Amino acid sequence: MCHFFRLLLCIAVLANFAERCVARQPFVAAGLEQLPQTWLEDNSRPLTLAALRGQRIVLTMAYASCHRICPMTVDALRRMQQRADARAEPVIFLIVSYDPANDTPAVWHRYRLERRLDRPNWHFLTGSIADTHLLARQLGFPFWMYDGHVMHESHAVVFDERGLQQATLDSRVSRWSDTL
Repeated sequence: MCHFFRLLLCIAVLANFAERCVARQPFVAAGLEQLPQTWLEDNSRPLTLAALRGQRIVLTMAYASCHRICPMTVDALRRMQQRADARAEPVIFLIVSYDPANDTPAVWHRYRLERRLDRPNWHFLTGSIADTHLLARQLGFPFWMYDGHVMHESHAVVFDERGLQQATLDSRVSRWSDTL
């Protein structure tokens, strides 16, 4: 019987931990200019988010060694690109690394080439760990590390030409292309 109660206690502790990790932090509506600004692109050039004001932007987070959620997210972005192309609507895609310690500009560049994402309106960004966590909190991208993997869901934020949030896209990636 003692083992049973210990098992129940472990389950309760793990459930509480998982709930705290998965629970979204309060959503902080942030305009593009309130976000951390300085990022490195996959070509090692700096990019300032405020410099993109005046253009429609879709921002998501991913990491290069992800094999499940990030590929689905990127595929959803490809569909959004196709829809924007069909309407002749320009859009910028920003993919910010969840894992800046491993997703160097060189790693992102290889990722971009392997997936044939070489259009100039796609930007693969790496920043400091502090800026990555701040951006994730500001835009409601919950994530945590587990056994060397980034645990996360599909999520994206659309900014209008004024740099203001226009939409938040959740894990139902099949509906993302309807946003543009």
